[in-house]
Amino acid sequence: MSHPSSSDVFRHRNFLFYFGGRLFSNFSRQIVAVAVGWQVYELTSSAFHLGMVGLVQFLPAVLLALHGGHVADIHERKRIVQLCQWVEAFAAACLAWRSFNGSITVFDIYAASAVFGAAGAYERPAGAAMLPSLVPTSLLQQATAVSTGAFQLATIGGPAIGGFVFALSAGATYALVAAFWLLAGFFNGTLPMQHRIAARAGTTLRTLFAGVHFVRSNPNVLGTISLDLFAVLLGGATALLPIFAKDILHTGPWGLGLLRAAPGAGALVITAILAHRPFTRRVGMRMFQSVIVFGLATIVFGLSTNMWLTLVALIIMGAVDQVSVVIRGSLVQLSTPDEMRGRVSAINFLFISASNQLGEFESGVTAAWWGAVPATIVGGVGSVLIALLWMRLFPTLRDVERLG
Repeated sequence: MSHPSSSDVFRHRNFLFYFGGRLFSNFSRQIVAVAVGWQVYELTSSAFHLGMVGLVQFLPAVLLALHGGHVADIHERKRIVQLCQWVEAFAAACLAWRSFNGSITVFDIYAASAVFGAAGAYERPAGAAMLPSLVPTSLLQQATAVSTGAFQLATIGGPAIGGFVFALSAGATYALVAAFWLLAGFFNGTLPMQHRIAARAGTTLRTLFAGVHFVRSNPNVLGTISLDLFAVLLGGATALLPIFAKDILHTGPWGLGLLRAAPGAGALVITAILAHRPFTRRVGMRMFQSVIVFGLATIVFGLSTNMWLTLVALIIMGAVDQVSVVIRGSLVQLSTPDEMRGRVSAINFLFISASNQLGEFESGVTAAWWGAVPATIVGGVGSVLIALLWMRLFPTLRDVERLG
């Protein structure tokens, strides 16, 4: 039996433009994170202000996400994504202008960061809901793998580009980010409108929470999204990488850079494999197996005192997490009717944001209580137990044979 390959995906003009938009947008987010963090610390020398930057981005994203999903289901999704990216470009351009003339303040950065968070609450659900309409169902798994590969590329390359350009000029960094977001908006603007816009009923609590009701009534979607929430919540040990690099592996900043890049490298390898040879059977079980391996690799990471073994564990963590991401993303999209995809994508976005943010918080708190190594081991064991428990709680999800 032949498998559709990544070349099949890239033969679709619409997917090419979608991928280009995601790539430039993800690079913008990674570069601006480096620039904002460094500049805030330069201006304030305060860890509190660094934390506030994350908070002013996180709060608008969480508060507006459900409305963002509702908007994605009643308006043209490509226009929502395009408008958000151009708003983000304008905010970055304002930071560039203020940096070039030397008048930038920390409150300027707070305001722009809040804009980035609010725009993301609308851009991401609409962008995620677009993908199933751009490629045939038979290619969705490969398209999901390749499109998430854009995020991994940006995660690895974005901070390096941001750091290099920022060393030359803060204003130039923000100008580059603005240009990237403008390009992303251009790519998304070229896409056709391929989903049927729902009747534009007024925004009510019922319409806002329709996605929540759908998720609760669909065991496969509920199991998929909640598995990600709890597994990442318990397995967020990569937030402790600076501690492992300095105190356990006794390496410097270069070593920390390698450790941070390792999960992304593993994810990219799996992206390439899944783009050419997608899973064709037992995809539900493959998802659970990937979470179990993620937990076991986390335990190895926590126990390791050898740089090379730690790198291998992190590469495996990134690789199996990517397997889970691709299967979860495809399952959620295929299990959701098109008129609900924006709202369900918004809930998925909320769960992912919460799991990442709270996972880092959980790792930090437990590390403060027990130490970094015990906290990491407990998190890895917890991820394994969650996967085993979810296999029993959601047997239909475990038994999903194939996508599409």
